[in-house]
Amino acid sequence: MLLTISTTLRPATDLGFLLHKHPDRVQEFEQSSGTARVFYPEAGEDRCTAALLLEIDPVRLARSRGSSSPDFSLGQYVNDRPYAASSLLASALADVFRTARTGRCASRQALADGPIPLEIGLPALPCRGGADLAHRLFGPLGWEVGAEAVPLDPGFPEWGESRYVRLALRGNVRLADALNHLYVLLPVLDDAKHYWLAGDEVDKLVRAGEGWLAGHPDKGLITRRYLGRRWALTRAAFARLAELGDDVEESLDPPVEEEPGAEAVSDDRPADEPRDSLSDKPGDKPEDKRGDQPGDQPEDKPGDGAGEERVPLNTLRREAVVAVLREVGARTVLDLGCGSGQLLSALLADPAFAKVAGMDVSARALAMADRRLRTDRMPDAKRARLELFQGSLTYTDARLAGYDAAVLMEVVEHVDPPRLPALERVVFGTARPAHVIVTTPNVEHNVRYELLAGARRHPDHRFEWSRAEFARWVAGVCETYGYAADVRPVGEDDPEVGPPTQMAVFSRREERS
Repeated sequence: MLLTISTTLRPATDLGFLLHKHPDRVQEFEQSSGTARVFYPEAGEDRCTAALLLEIDPVRLARSRGSSSPDFSLGQYVNDRPYAASSLLASALADVFRTARTGRCASRQALADGPIPLEIGLPALPCRGGADLAHRLFGPLGWEVGAEAVPLDPGFPEWGESRYVRLALRGNVRLADALNHLYVLLPVLDDAKHYWLAGDEVDKLVRAGEGWLAGHPDKGLITRRYLGRRWALTRAAFARLAELGDDVEESLDPPVEEEPGAEAVSDDRPADEPRDSLSDKPGDKPEDKRGDQPGDQPEDKPGDGAGEERVPLNTLRREAVVAVLREVGARTVLDLGCGSGQLLSALLADPAFAKVAGMDVSARALAMADRRLRTDRMPDAKRARLELFQGSLTYTDARLAGYDAAVLMEVVEHVDPPRLPALERVVFGTARPAHVIVTTPNVEHNVRYELLAGARRHPDHRFEWSRAEFARWVAGVCETYGYAADVRPVGEDDPEVGPPTQMAVFSRREERS
């Protein structure tokens, strides 16, 4: 399998800096399927070409194949697949050019940040859909596409064309973007993956597709094929792409795993991480509850604000919560279901919040929060303001008392309705903070998300309330526990179906002016 990347940038040898591979050396990288080599067929001031050659070891490939791969005795050793670019080449590209794909280059950062003239060649590429599909996928990304079908046998033109193409791409494209385009679209064109599809494939897709996949006219086709047409993964990816938009600051952590039997209520911060441990039913395993679903709510209506940079809904939601906390003058805040600590990070950045605490049922989620917040490098004064602890919202816990405000951001919809009274009693009846902020999806707004096709925004949602249903729940809590509340929109307040997220700001009546 051969891939060439050329540039006419002057000096063209700067390509070596951007790829982090020296033009004067041949470098080898062992892969599970064989050996990848990077070398430079040409390296001059006017033109430089880097080549990635993946030599397949059929025996090693057979031994490392996924358990779901077909086993055709000799077929796994003797076939044409190793000699045509496929997901194996994409995997080698991801490994060999790992740093280049992130866009980092300390010695040439300005060059890495901008487009450069690039030519990419793939002499043999499986393309289920023919040359036209290659144009459809690469054309919208700024490439001039040359895709020529390879005949079955040049000596017998009457036999027709094979399903392989010779692909040539030309354009002024940022190198990191070019590498990520190839990483995603090579297996898409082949419409096959030659290794085990794990749950983190959604994270890989969203990372590599950052800034371009969400707006691609064929994002549905790309997502389905990249994820092997597995509906659970595909639906999660659709939700994640809709939610994140172009938010480059959001990290995509690996799935949170929880031991069977853990009881909890926790949030599903879509830009934070895939969340497990949300059910409060004893004995549920995370994979039973959430499967491979790492995404959550889509952002505002697709198609609005064309040409404008749109703020993802999860960012709007977090900003709205922080703004309310400032509005009510909270000095101590408890984030219930803190996940990997995105809201905690925002609160710690503001010295006005003297104490910030996060509770989650998942020990791994708390470890992720600790890592995200970099508590090991945090100044002592800032670290003294933070507390992380494990716990469940459906059981009375003395540690929940004494805070000015508590936040349940995208939490309540993960609780089975019969267990909601227990959550209400713990938060509003026992802990009784002066203020409680609750956000939850507005189910009426789901019609604006065509990819949901009538489904809930997340497979772990036990319900999703309309505006009227949310208002009734809020009123019932206020009457039972002595609070007053304001219900506010988060995101664009659609005149027909309301906002994508609804937020209630509860205040104890004796605290409300």
